[in-house]
Amino acid sequence: MEISVDGRRVFAATGGRPFDPALAPVVLLHGAGMDHTAWGLQTRWLAHHGRSVLAVDLPGHGRSAGPGIGTIPALGQWVLALLDAVGAERAGIAGHSMGALAALAAVGLAPERFRGLALVGVTPQMPVHPDLVAAARAGGPAAPELMSSWGFGTRAQFGGHKAPGLWMVGGGIRLIGEADPETLARDLEACAAWDGALAAAARVACPALLLLGEDDRMTPAIRARPLAAAIAGARMVVLPGCGHMVMVERPDETLAGLAGVL
Repeated sequence: MEISVDGRRVFAATGGRPFDPALAPVVLLHGAGMDHTAWGLQTRWLAHHGRSVLAVDLPGHGRSAGPGIGTIPALGQWVLALLDAVGAERAGIAGHSMGALAALAAVGLAPERFRGLALVGVTPQMPVHPDLVAAARAGGPAAPELMSSWGFGTRAQFGGHKAPGLWMVGGGIRLIGEADPETLARDLEACAAWDGALAAAARVACPALLLLGEDDRMTPAIRARPLAAAIAGARMVVLPGCGHMVMVERPDETLAGLAGVL
């Protein structure tokens, strides 16, 4: 599905069903350097079980027109513009990593527009080493390989993909490797720069879930506790043996969490 948001073309996967803003809309936001396919193992199920789904390519990612958006608060504003563009007064929203920060920023800006929030692979601060930003901006394989090797848990390094014959780490390298280098670098810088997560969390007024990986080296679960504490009534689930790429490593548990809160 193609949408015009702020005059720019945006692509969103709808899970094989037409999007209907009256049918419990759910927005899914991907992480840095990724696209809507990061949610591929959840989008179709949600669309065929009573939700209307928009798994979006954020501006400058995947099939959406650039340029990318360089700050988390601006991404939050963009999410609200997306809801306006599709005629959705209220929605459930889930985000992974950078997408989780963007989702939180959007809910913090307009809590009345959201009926459920799922934050996957998230901490209130996401520092990024300058060498990784430099590698991303330079292009080439270094940044995708580093992000994928750190992003997947130990078990995922050797196998365990839900689809037989596919390698999780290789898929991550391929996905991030297709990102525009400048967009990837700006994504990482945006994550590192935002310090408004706890303030936004205090404004959340809907059911909320933090879904985290025990083996996550990028956003360690222990560092998410202040964020969970700042959201009234939030539930925090830590998946044993799972890394940062929760939706791919544990697709069934991710889907159960999303279905429960969204």
